[in-house]
Amino acid sequence: MFRTGGFRTSHTLLILTLALSSLPMFSQTSPDRATGAVFVMTNDASHNQVISFKRAADGSLADPQAFSTGGRGSGGVTDPLGSQGALTLTEDHSTLLAVNAGSGEISVFQVHGSRITLTEKVPCGGSEPVAVAQHGSLVYVVNAGGASSVTGFWFSHGELRHIPNSTAFLTTTNSGASSLAFTPDGQFLLVTEKLTNNIDAFHVQANGTLAPITVNPSAGPGLFGVAVAPNGTVLATETGPAGGQNASALSSYLLSPSGTLTAISASTPTLGAATCWHVVTPNGQFVYTSNAGTGSISAFSVGANGALTPIAGTVVATLPGGSTNLDIAVSADGKYLYTLDSGTGTVGVFSINADGTLNVLNETGGLSEKAGFNGIAAF
Repeated sequence: MFRTGGFRTSHTLLILTLALSSLPMFSQTSPDRATGAVFVMTNDASHNQVISFKRAADGSLADPQAFSTGGRGSGGVTDPLGSQGALTLTEDHSTLLAVNAGSGEISVFQVHGSRITLTEKVPCGGSEPVAVAQHGSLVYVVNAGGASSVTGFWFSHGELRHIPNSTAFLTTTNSGASSLAFTPDGQFLLVTEKLTNNIDAFHVQANGTLAPITVNPSAGPGLFGVAVAPNGTVLATETGPAGGQNASALSSYLLSPSGTLTAISASTPTLGAATCWHVVTPNGQFVYTSNAGTGSISAFSVGANGALTPIAGTVVATLPGGSTNLDIAVSADGKYLYTLDSGTGTVGVFSINADGTLNVLNETGGLSEKAGFNGIAAF
C-alpha cells in the first residue's frame, strides 16, 4: 500500500507540475510591466517632481505618484519652458530623463513600470536646460539660457557621462531654443530656434561631438518643435504668423547628407492655434499636433516620401474649454495618445483608431491647474 500510494502521489505531482509549467507566468510579470505608464513633470521652482500614472490595458490612468527630481524647475504658470522634450524616455523605456531648468541639471531615473528611482543628477553643461533627447549611447540636452547651446553625454547602463568638447553653440545668444531630436540612424541632431526661426542640423561624429552647424530656415513662421519619423522625415511645428487666426501649421522635410533641409509638405495647416507640440506614432504612420490655443488635436498621415495628408478634416479631437493642452505623447504600443492639459490640471486620454482618428476616453485629474507643468512621456 505504501509503495502504491507513493507512486500515485508522485505521479499526480508530476502531472500537476507539468500542467502548471504550461501556464503563463503571471506571478513573474508585474502589472506595471504588463501595461505601461505616463509621466508628467511639475517644473516647480523650489522642488521639481515627476508625477507618474499607471497605464492599464484599456489606456486609462490611475495611481498617481510623485517622485522628486532632486532639482529645481523654472516655475511659472503656462508653458514656462516653451519647449518640447523636457521629459524623455529612452528608446528601451528603461530610463527617464528630466530637465531641471532652475538648477541647471538633468535628473536620471530608472523606470520600473510606473515606479521610478532617481539614480543621479548631472550638470547640463550650460544654462536653463529645456529639452533632452537620446539615441543609442548618446544623450544631448539643449540649454536655452545664456549662450544658447547643446551639450552631449555618453549614456550607458542608465548613467550619463559628459563628452569632452561636446558643447556646440546655436546661431545666437538667447535664440529661443525649444526642442531637439536625433535622426533614426543617429547621424544628425536637429535643434529648433524659436526667435530666429531656424532649424539647426549637426552631424554627429564618431567621438560623440558635433560637426559645425548647418542652419536651415523654417518653411513657415513661428517655428517651435522638431521630431523625426522612423523613415527619416523631419517634422516641424509652426505657430503661424502673428495675428493669424487658427493659422498654425506642420511642415515635413527631407534631410540631405550635408544637413540641408528641403521642404516636402510646407506649412500644412493644422486648423488650430498655438500648435507647438507634436508626436509621431511608433510605426511612423501618423503624426499628431497639440494646438493649445484652440484646445484641439490635429492629425496627419506621413507618406513614404514624407508628404503629409490631413486625417478626417485635420482636427480629430477637441478638448474641454480651458484645457490649454501642451505637450503630447503616444504609448509604446501605438494605441493611446495623452495630452498634458495645463489649464485644467488633467491628462487627456484618447484611443487611436486604425485610420488615425481618435476616440475620447476620459481625463485624469489630480494635477495643479495653471501651475507651470511641462513635459510628458509615455510607454
